Amino acid sequence: MNKALSFVAALAASIALSPAFAQEGPQMNLPRVKLSAGMHQIEAQVAQTNEQRQTGLMHRREMPQHEGMLFIFEQPTQQCFWMKNTLLPLAIAFVADDGTIVNIDEMKPQTLDSHCSTKPVRYVLEMNTGWFGKKGIKAGAKLAGEPFKAR
Repeated sequence: MNKALSFVAALAASIALSPAFAQEGPQMNLPRVKLSAGMHQIEAQVAQTNEQRQTGLMHRREMPQHEGMLFIFEQPTQQCFWMKNTLLPLAIAFVADDGTIVNIDEMKPQTLDSHCSTKPVRYVLEMNTGWFGKKGIKAGAKLAGEPFKAR
């Protein structure tokens, strides 16, 4: 193999192993937390770093009905989400520090529409589309779990 070809192969291998490339695939090994919404149990993956939050549920083709992703931010602020590279239709709940759901929205796959909290929040929970509606969970309901205990 000549030097130029050898360099190209080495470069391709280093790109494939780099964190930026890995970010393109589904995040499956995030920490998990158990939450509840009344009698309904949720096992949520936790996205709390910038990289984890930016990737979110992108590129996933399925998610079990009792699972979701909880996004945790450093401080309450208006949060806005979109569905670029997200293949699953999702429901999104914007959640205050005490676990109170501020507002809920439904998001269509692979769209760039902004879905924003109506008030500053630190937490955002994504579930499969229709999950909150099917369970009768509306704005004002409370989620329970470790993240929402007194800070």
